[in-house]
Amino acid sequence: MAEMSATTRRPGLKVAVMASASAAVEWYDFFIYGTAAALIFPHLFFPTDLPLFVAQIASFSTFAVGFIARPVGGMLFGHMGDTHGRKRALVAAMLIMGVSTVLIGLLPTYEQVGVWAPLMLVALRFVQGLAVGGQWGGAALLAIESAPANRRGFYGSFVQAGVPLGVVLANTVFLITSASVSDAAFMTWGWRIGFLVSVLLIVIGLLIHFKVAEPDAPRKDAPKAEVRRRSPLFQAVRSHWREILLAGGTFVANNTCFYVAITYAVAYGATSVGLDRNLLLGAVMVGSLVMVPGLMACGALSDRFGRKGIFLIGAVVSGGWAFAVFPMIDSGSPVQVVAAITVQLLFISLMYGPQAALFAELFPKSIRYSGASLGYQVGAVVGGGFAPIIATALFARYESSLSISIYLTAMCAVSFLSVILLGQRLRQGMAE
Repeated sequence: MAEMSATTRRPGLKVAVMASASAAVEWYDFFIYGTAAALIFPHLFFPTDLPLFVAQIASFSTFAVGFIARPVGGMLFGHMGDTHGRKRALVAAMLIMGVSTVLIGLLPTYEQVGVWAPLMLVALRFVQGLAVGGQWGGAALLAIESAPANRRGFYGSFVQAGVPLGVVLANTVFLITSASVSDAAFMTWGWRIGFLVSVLLIVIGLLIHFKVAEPDAPRKDAPKAEVRRRSPLFQAVRSHWREILLAGGTFVANNTCFYVAITYAVAYGATSVGLDRNLLLGAVMVGSLVMVPGLMACGALSDRFGRKGIFLIGAVVSGGWAFAVFPMIDSGSPVQVVAAITVQLLFISLMYGPQAALFAELFPKSIRYSGASLGYQVGAVVGGGFAPIIATALFARYESSLSISIYLTAMCAVSFLSVILLGQRLRQGMAE
């Protein structure tokens, strides 16, 4: 494909930036729950006589509910995006996420309503999972399908950068709020502020609806009778189930390592090592800020050298670094704590930066939203949803972080093998 002119590229870049903004705020909503699950919810939404370990497991279990819902959201919004357009599905997902997050900020505690508190928390977390399950595919495809053919990795990395930006936003709100009020006030009402400000997601959703152009309808040239008869989701599962499963396998490593780094490591450092909460949140913020240009660089590198090689390098170095993370946190040194998390997130960037383009290139345009979303969310359930629970249980069973490092390395091996098995399909390019 011939190189596109500067005037042709600018609208695509505008779409990529807008998609990144939507992803950042959507992931902010999703991640602020993770931070609260590690630091707040064990104390407020469960009986006070539970051992801290049990309350923490229960809290992380509500965190995992969002991941269980994500494949369902991927199916629902994937179908909508393939049949009615990427933009419509993305805006719907953003509005649902914004409303559910605000409602979490208004929930009563266990002390106030008893068992209804965790039940309502679980229900709203499930709705969050549905929304984020549909958001990624819409944002990624808006960016990639508006990009020049030789820059899909770079443009797709804008959406991937929304993840660390969401982490920074979530932790910034927690840090500012906790520094501005007393500990008692923070535990009573201060933590709610971060959830209530997600009303901004609704505003961004409306801006995208009115300001961003829809890429060409994915099945515009297909007969209307065929569009009605055939489900994109059914077609994706029937004809591309191998690609969906292997795409999920490629996502396992960076998702597991990422959530252990930004969620479990915070709980581990605070409860097992006795580190200051602000130090741990600050380390996650520094690592996330460094991750943003790292993702864009890795996306651009994949345009030049191919997705597969960059991905494989990321799986290898992430698995190796897993054995350094916890000893560095155990040291108690602020420099080592920050370095441990920052380097882990940079290594993850080698996999996550090219991922949006890689997933899009696995599926034809007519089923791309469904196929890419399903692959992404299958990997999210296996890799991220249960990672904090598994890490917590492993440490409780073996009383050593070495078992967690072995677990992370095993997940990296799964992703390495999945990329190898994708083989020739990765070299065929994006089918229209």
